[in-house]
Amino acid sequence: MTVIETLAALRPDYDCVVVGAGPAGMAAAAEAAGHGLSTLLVDEAATPGGQIYRAITETPLTDRAVLGADYWRGAALVEAFRRGGADYLAGASVWHLDAQLNLALSLGGRSATLRARQVILATGAVERPFPVKGWTLPGVMSVGAAQTLLKSSGLLAEGRVVIAGTGPLLWLLASQYVAAGRPPSLILDTTPAANWRAAASRLPGFLASLYFRKGLRLMARVRRAVPVVSGVTAIEIEGEADHASAVLYRRGGRTHRVAADHVLLHQGVTPNVNLAGAVGCALRWDEAQACFVPDTDGWGRSSLPGITVAGDGAGIGGAETAALRGRLAGLAAAAALDRIDAARRDGMAAPVRADLARAGRGRAFLDHLYRPAGHFRRAHDEALACRCEEVTGQQLRDTAALGVPGPNQMKALLRCGMGPCQGRLCGLTVVETIAAARGVSPAEVGYYHLRSPVKPVTVAEFAAMPASEAERKAVVRG
Repeated sequence: MTVIETLAALRPDYDCVVVGAGPAGMAAAAEAAGHGLSTLLVDEAATPGGQIYRAITETPLTDRAVLGADYWRGAALVEAFRRGGADYLAGASVWHLDAQLNLALSLGGRSATLRARQVILATGAVERPFPVKGWTLPGVMSVGAAQTLLKSSGLLAEGRVVIAGTGPLLWLLASQYVAAGRPPSLILDTTPAANWRAAASRLPGFLASLYFRKGLRLMARVRRAVPVVSGVTAIEIEGEADHASAVLYRRGGRTHRVAADHVLLHQGVTPNVNLAGAVGCALRWDEAQACFVPDTDGWGRSSLPGITVAGDGAGIGGAETAALRGRLAGLAAAAALDRIDAARRDGMAAPVRADLARAGRGRAFLDHLYRPAGHFRRAHDEALACRCEEVTGQQLRDTAALGVPGPNQMKALLRCGMGPCQGRLCGLTVVETIAAARGVSPAEVGYYHLRSPVKPVTVAEFAAMPASEAERKAVVRG
């Protein structure tokens, strides 16, 4: 690995550019570089690891039991990437990618362009919005944000901590809090009871998977230390302007109230499709995971030549699956550039695919079990559905009732999706609200038409780019 500290130190072109330094991106970059491709890995964080292995090289937590063995396995992946021959640019964002594989990068208030022959998008996952009433109050954050604070700074939420929602990450964070000696005050489990019936046919595969034993031990540890209320069908967070103070929840037809200083919300993760969508990769609706995913083949190749999507950015599968998909993407890039032939590519991929099948065993059960309830995926009337533009759930519903066909028309009317997050926090909420109003599937509604810049960039930064006028025009056209 060669650390690149300035944009000026970058080559003007690379055989392969990988976006994202999580398990998929690190594995892809190491594989591509190992076959002699000039490779660049670009990531927004200061150190490699992505969300799942965040701060693994610098976390202040010295007790390895707190974050668990699965977290520390990421150290081997980081070390393998460091031993490879890829260039590594940290703290930089990719705000433009086009079908000709031109990229625009921003670092330290400056931007520059470069060109790739192959691009691998390993942009990972984002937490699904959980737009209940009060979710924007101080003291309320996502489970993923709380885990980031724990990994990067060793910080835990203090006082009366209530964790609410559904999904494996919820239980993992609760277990980590227990291991750190600060168990949450209460867990409110919103997993719909009907999900157990939907997941039942996938149970045999789950029982034969690694998920089963790990999950059973983890949940048992949490339940011994934390009260758990299952069957929660409604949540509302109370508080003053400066802090949350209580959670109202409904179970079995009755409403209950519990005091809280911090509320941690979670209802799963979804692929971060913004960059893939902006360049024009085809997206499809995944009904099991209730989200849009890039339409890819068995190598991760998208609908656009030269662009591959790897890891959770192509569909949620977990860290081990992501790294294996990254290796396949690296092999595909090497074959596309004639560094290896198809026979060697397929031969090298065979054991990776065997490991992938093993790692994915039981995933279908989890997808069906932890599929969030539909009413939780749409914003409460008084909740902000689009936090950037302060659009409420009621505004979305009222506007959808006028016959708005899709999210792009909703964007034109209410500006939702036009803020700094470019729809990452509201996209699915808007789509599912419109789908419910029209009585159709989100697949029929479709997703935002995204375009550059995918990340905020100032006019001054754009104007100062060391690029020709033609290159600037190409970036503006997206």
